[in-house]
Amino acid sequence: MGETQQLKRTLTLFQVFFMGLAWMTPMIFFTSFGILFEASKGMLTAAYMLAFIAIFFTASSYGKMAKAYPVSGSALTYITKAIHPFIGFLVGWAILLDYFFSCIIAVLMFGININAQFPSIPTYVWIILLDAVIMIINIVGIKSSANVSRVFVIMQIIFIVLFCSVVLHHFLGNETLNAHSLRNPFTMHSNVTFSNILIGASIVCFSFLGFDSITTMAEETINPKKNIPRAIMMIIIVAAVLYFITAYLIELSYPNFTFKNPDSAGFELVKTVGGNLLSSIFIFILIFAIFTQGVSSMTTVSRLLFVMGRNSLLSKKAFGYVHPKFKTPVFNIILVSILSLSSIFISLDTCIKFVNFGALVAFMFVNISVIAHYFVKEKKRTLKECVSYLISPFIGAGFIFYLLTLLDKWSLILGSAWLLIGLIYLAVITKKKQVYELKRSEVLDKKVKVE
Repeated sequence: MGETQQLKRTLTLFQVFFMGLAWMTPMIFFTSFGILFEASKGMLTAAYMLAFIAIFFTASSYGKMAKAYPVSGSALTYITKAIHPFIGFLVGWAILLDYFFSCIIAVLMFGININAQFPSIPTYVWIILLDAVIMIINIVGIKSSANVSRVFVIMQIIFIVLFCSVVLHHFLGNETLNAHSLRNPFTMHSNVTFSNILIGASIVCFSFLGFDSITTMAEETINPKKNIPRAIMMIIIVAAVLYFITAYLIELSYPNFTFKNPDSAGFELVKTVGGNLLSSIFIFILIFAIFTQGVSSMTTVSRLLFVMGRNSLLSKKAFGYVHPKFKTPVFNIILVSILSLSSIFISLDTCIKFVNFGALVAFMFVNISVIAHYFVKEKKRTLKECVSYLISPFIGAGFIFYLLTLLDKWSLILGSAWLLIGLIYLAVITKKKQVYELKRSEVLDKKVKVE
């Protein structure tokens, strides 16, 4: 297992695009509808718009750093190279929360939804089954993952278009609703303040997570300097259009919609809109959507672990290993599969808290890394370059930092505890390296004396 090899460069622009959309999962709008609806006090469209603004600046920064460093590693690589290895490690450690728990969320939601349809079979059976299938697909190769992702992402988009068509038909056929016509998404509920919408936006950012994941596949992408930035912008624009239209049509057509359970609110919404037929189609598509997200999430986290292993932040022998036949980091994939089984015991709410903290920390520092690399080190300071490499990432970093402060206290406590564990781990491996270097130096000195 000690052999470290190169990843295989096979992914095209559209394969990377679909991998990112699969990780993001457009159907996440429905699976997280109840949680996001409550967080935004019903002002979903406005919250999505504010979240998109923050994400747009950050996505632009990811694209710029992907051009500067077209290698796997995402935020870990960018911050290590542009700012400092110590900060890079901590941010990489933080984003592991995002990637690890995204895998857990995928298999957990799969188990919950299938169990709802087949209650006689325990949830953990479905979780174990999906986990095993995802592991095998990832081991066989990333191109197979991309091909699977494309089909299921298209299925999700078709369903969302169908759902919106039914909602629009309801709106146009209802004279009472038509009397209100189109309304400002920021003033639909007069009792909701702008600060409430901002708090909602900090949680709604969860729906956009995934565009950053494709930067971990740079070494497997053809012409990554060009294709990774393009794919990033394509992903967030397509997702934003889908989210905006769906949320706005729901707020116009069902202004008084309520639900019994936040976890199943999306299903309740679909059933209200389209009855049993649409809800059956919803469950069918959702199963494949969650499956695809699981495949993409495992691909992403296994690549990040590979980079950390290759850089000796983790065991190079294990984490930096690439299978000679499949050209995939098999050890990492198996490890992530084992850790994903913790979804049998953990709650969805806890998973989302970990994901949001890790992602927002990484987003903030990637914006800062653009300033450090281009404006400070490369001294790109013309008027146009100042806008691109100073003002834009500064706005992105500031917006993300503000959203980070709006997370609930448990998100901040759990995230901070994880960073503390990372600091302790870093101190241990640093001390071991120092001891090794000292012993190596002593051995060399003895050899020189003997000679």
